[in-house]
Amino acid sequence: MVAAVIMVVFPFAMIFAALSDVFTMTIGNRISAVLIGAFILVSPFIGLSLTEFGLHFAAFGLVLTVTFGLFATGTMGGGDAKLLASTSLWMGWSGALVDYLLYATIAGGVFTLFLVFFRKSTLAVYAGEVPILRRMIDEKDIPYGVALAIGGLLAFPDSPAMLWVFERMAQ
Repeated sequence: MVAAVIMVVFPFAMIFAALSDVFTMTIGNRISAVLIGAFILVSPFIGLSLTEFGLHFAAFGLVLTVTFGLFATGTMGGGDAKLLASTSLWMGWSGALVDYLLYATIAGGVFTLFLVFFRKSTLAVYAGEVPILRRMIDEKDIPYGVALAIGGLLAFPDSPAMLWVFERMAQ
């Protein structure tokens, strides 16, 4: 049951966050709350020591502090900041967190370049008839939840929770 929660909740939340950001340019607080709550629920079952559990929250706190600063300066949206922090809780203080930040940064850069070129291209004129594409053309902001979801989904197999699932599957 715990393995099913791990394999469903995190990926579903990341995909939902990306779609929500694309369609509404917002990432609801409920998505971050579900990620935090699910992690707290499964963490006793995946063999995390109290120290490891604390390190997961240290990663969460550090990322939240940095992203809150970026939000305060207008560099990052609030939903993106909370999603990045709550996803970091799942990655913990490990290589998975570094991978997540790297993958999300690369995906964000590629996605941003794609949107910039798309918005300036002649395709934007034709795509303007489709409401979702029209929003992507008219918005000045980038729905960075897409990049965070890609980064999270790519790094998730190396997270402590998924490593625990893989161990159970191998037995």
